[in-house]
Amino acid sequence: MKHFLILVLLSISLSSLTIAQDNKEDLTKAAQNPIANMISIPFLNSTNFGLGPNGDRTGNLLNIQPVIPLFEGRLITRTIFAIPTNPDYTESSGSKTGFGDILFSAFYAPESKSLTWGIGPAISFPTGGDNFGTGKWAAGPSLVALAMPGQWVVGGVINNVWSFAGDENRSDVNFLTFQPFINYNFPDFYLTFAPIITANWEADSDNQWTVPIGIGVGKLVKVGGKLPVNLNVSYFNNVVKPEYAADWQLRILAAVLLPTSIF
Repeated sequence: MKHFLILVLLSISLSSLTIAQDNKEDLTKAAQNPIANMISIPFLNSTNFGLGPNGDRTGNLLNIQPVIPLFEGRLITRTIFAIPTNPDYTESSGSKTGFGDILFSAFYAPESKSLTWGIGPAISFPTGGDNFGTGKWAAGPSLVALAMPGQWVVGGVINNVWSFAGDENRSDVNFLTFQPFINYNFPDFYLTFAPIITANWEADSDNQWTVPIGIGVGKLVKVGGKLPVNLNVSYFNNVVKPEYAADWQLRILAAVLLPTSIF
């Protein structure tokens, strides 16, 4: 924890927040920008219902994904630490929790007046072991782009990683992740559409895609009157999914924002 706090303080010294911190509307929109020039620590919990051959099992995935800008926001890093809880299909009930593969992304984000965008590598580290990971090192390109006209925040994040090393006895990795997002901001809350669409290109054609459709609602709050936290909850129905995958998902996000003015 001590080393993490030192890293946070160092990153703050290397980056400057470009939005007006006293303007709640600007801060809310910045919280919806994956490459905003501020530190954030999102905790994204996704509970998946209807898993398994009988559609009666439940799983969970907690992603802790700190975002740290460097060099005045020109380089944005995002690291996703996954903690999955999977049903134990060898038993009639119960589940197992572990630590999944780590996904690291770094975006170069040039200055732009109209369209905000960033590009860089995505690297997957095989930290999940035999039960919760792929067993493979994987890497590929990652791209983000968005615009914020008026009350809207519209854009998307996409990456595709391919395995290049790791356990020879495990299946190769060729995996696409695409998250479009459309947010509309009202004075006191916002509506959000941000499904996470995936494709496993190594699977057969009937089991490659997961396409959720749903909507969520969110709000920016300040804890203790100072610390901004972005909260939202979303419901998704998987209209396209692999066999035995979840029928629907409840997603809850709590993102701690660390603008420099709170220190």
